[in-house]
Amino acid sequence: MADLEQHLRDTSYPGRGILVGRSTDGRKAVIAYFIMGRSENSRNRIFVSDGEGIRTQAFDPSKMEDPSLIIYAPVRVLGNKTIVTNGDQTDTIYEGMDKQQTFEESLRSREFEPDGPNYTPRISAIMHVEGGKYNFAMSILKTDDGDPETIERYTFAYEAPKAGYGRFISTYRHDGNPLPSFEGEPMKIDFDEDFTAGIDNFTNRIWAALNEDNKVSLFTRFIDIETGRCETRIVNKNI
Repeated sequence: MADLEQHLRDTSYPGRGILVGRSTDGRKAVIAYFIMGRSENSRNRIFVSDGEGIRTQAFDPSKMEDPSLIIYAPVRVLGNKTIVTNGDQTDTIYEGMDKQQTFEESLRSREFEPDGPNYTPRISAIMHVEGGKYNFAMSILKTDDGDPETIERYTFAYEAPKAGYGRFISTYRHDGNPLPSFEGEPMKIDFDEDFTAGIDNFTNRIWAALNEDNKVSLFTRFIDIETGRCETRIVNKNI
């Protein structure tokens, strides 16, 4: 966690970020998803519960400009699978996997966001918890160094992930104009804590590490790998 916290403190604008892993005692699947914003439109959002998942909505509807890339369901649950993404590809994955497509196959119809010159990557993750077993996968769809005529598709699968470690992926490497896309394999994060302090401590550490001006909302969830029971937290800057 210290490495992740330092990375977030050193990066004023990673954009959106997904962290997936396994608690140090091996008992919990761990997930965190945050959104940040530089424009008034992006900052005018909150997370709200939506069934077993969440969705974004305008904090002040009168200030909403273009909802196309900022209003979506970041988290949905399909049976024993939890899907988390930074856009409406959550629905694409849900619908594809409901038709027996794989995580990777369901994303074949999608690409990076049409928001030039940034061409924001689409980042996604899926967690599968069943019968005491746990695995997860992550994906990024991006341009080749900002060229919209290109598309790169990467999927990273983690079977029987080690206890005490997570993987982190974000849309951007750091702030800039245009914003530089994330590159390489998702960062390996050492959870250097025993999780006995609970989900609130975990949530608070991530929230505190995010840039105060740019952070918007954070979602966290622990899933008991044996029972499937969930514990969830939502933090919104706009309250």
